[in-house]
Amino acid sequence: MINKKPKWLKVKLPKGKKYKIIKNLVDSYKLHTVCQSAGCPNIGECWGKGVATFMILGDICTRSCKFCGIKTGKPNKLDLEEPKKVAKSIKILKIKHAVLTSVNRDDLKDLGMSIWIDTINTIRFYIPYVTIETLIPDFQGQKGLIDKIINVKPEIISHNIETISRLTKKIRVQAKYDRSLKVLKYIKNKNPNIRTKTGIMLGLGEKKQEIIETIKDIKKSNVDILTIGQYLRPSLRHYPVHSFIEPEKFEFFKKLGINMGFKYVESGPLVRSSYHAEKHIK
Repeated sequence: MINKKPKWLKVKLPKGKKYKIIKNLVDSYKLHTVCQSAGCPNIGECWGKGVATFMILGDICTRSCKFCGIKTGKPNKLDLEEPKKVAKSIKILKIKHAVLTSVNRDDLKDLGMSIWIDTINTIRFYIPYVTIETLIPDFQGQKGLIDKIINVKPEIISHNIETISRLTKKIRVQAKYDRSLKVLKYIKNKNPNIRTKTGIMLGLGEKKQEIIETIKDIKKSNVDILTIGQYLRPSLRHYPVHSFIEPEKFEFFKKLGINMGFKYVESGPLVRSSYHAEKHIK
């Protein structure tokens, strides 16, 4: 287990006018962002540019992944006004590319899909010009639910693999490596015009060849966009960091991905799922 972070993982404290505007909006509407809930190290940079990833369906997840800083347990009652609050916030911030994600809601009959669809449709009602990226759960692999997201045609549908096959059961607990790959491939097969995206973390104890094989598996699932970042332990109760990966190694995997044919590869110690998301729509 390694505790001391290397110099390349140091980030500036959040500040600036746009950062304050987003924070005030999130607080006043009682919204949630994955930037805050997951302790993203890029919150200062992204919010400073007026970019935020809105997390719907509350801030308590029904799953207990060992890497994730989001709270787990019994979720609160759904906020049916949440879609409108998110849409109004995006309009106020003049966001051109909106990124949405959610906690897992395995406690709900439709796993939260109705709120997903309502949020997307409400955003489009208030801001018709906005492009939308959806970072979705696996919805237990239920094709009928996944079809609903495909049918509203967000420009990008993202679902994270997170880690290599060998570590999935230990790290993601209720998720399955093959199921996540099938979800991504199913989306692309159903609508080739929707860009698909996934992300993996390094530093959990994976080997170089395992990373390469995972990237190959992702490419075989016809994924367009790949993000690769360093795992950072949210707290002492979470899975420990096994290694801090040097920037040069991230650059190696970026070149590997580009050579395999991905449209975009974001690879670096501080890269997260929605990092530079606005560029991936071009």
